[in-house]
Amino acid sequence: MHKIIFKGLICILIVSSCKKKTSENTIIVEEENTIEQPEETQPFFELSLAQWSLHKEIQSGKLDPIDFAKKAKELGFTGVEYVSQLYSYKDAKNPDKALQQLLETLKSKSNEHNVQNLLIMVDGEGDLAVIDEKERNQTVENHKKWVDAAQFLGCHSIRVNLFGTNDPEKWVAVATDGLSKLSEYAATKSINVIVENHGYLSSDAALLAKVMQNVNKPNCGTLPDFGNFCLEREDGERWGTKCVKEYPKYKGIQELMPFAKGVSAKSYDFDTEGNETTIDYKKMLEIVKASGYQGYIGVEYEGERLGEIEGIIATRDLLINLSKQLN
Repeated sequence: MHKIIFKGLICILIVSSCKKKTSENTIIVEEENTIEQPEETQPFFELSLAQWSLHKEIQSGKLDPIDFAKKAKELGFTGVEYVSQLYSYKDAKNPDKALQQLLETLKSKSNEHNVQNLLIMVDGEGDLAVIDEKERNQTVENHKKWVDAAQFLGCHSIRVNLFGTNDPEKWVAVATDGLSKLSEYAATKSINVIVENHGYLSSDAALLAKVMQNVNKPNCGTLPDFGNFCLEREDGERWGTKCVKEYPKYKGIQELMPFAKGVSAKSYDFDTEGNETTIDYKKMLEIVKASGYQGYIGVEYEGERLGEIEGIIATRDLLINLSKQLN
């Protein structure tokens, strides 16, 4: 009788042990399946849209610049970069009031479409690197309203140009002065002043880096642009003529990234595989990533063959696809 009970207990223990073993094996298999599932990789940057990408549609009347935030959202962007010259307010009876009304509308639109206002690209307010100090100071004053505008919109920066003298030694000195004065004011509004390589001496990245070192302010930096490295154009024109002298673009981006508070992905045309035909985008992104930059990259299509919307989409998709290779 006792032998039978003992044998029964052994069987129960064996069966129980087997069940426990099977259960543990099942858990291990499930854990392995979970580990093997691939995770979606995210780009090391977010994407914004530079308004200049749509300047033809805006200037032709096809797109109201007031609807820029809406269009950017439709195209899949989470940030926007405004261009001051694409808005009309100066001809109003009260330009200051007209500008404020414009800013209120833009802010309302960006909130409505849930896009982040990042920066204002300022043009047409004078040259910050002119020799004449009185003229340079007036240019600083002209830019202050855009610092205020950036603060109102919730932007982090205004983008300025450093046109003026084309004498390298004098340019470094006067550019440092103009930029320092504007940056001092911008600091009181918690706004950055950033310089784009935008032609002539501002596209000499080594010289621009020297200016950044001279200014040496935490709210003064650069907006490296993949394509704007023309040092000189035919007939000495600032825009519109053929570039006859260019700064090495990859070297330039590398020199400007230590000061970058934004990045502009300029594009002109694409091949059948979706690659930019004039710029090695993978090489550019490698330089940007190696610098430790993790902010927004702005799409700025400026081509002729593709329509603006088509060019924007091609640039956006190229950046996203290449980011997967770099993560």
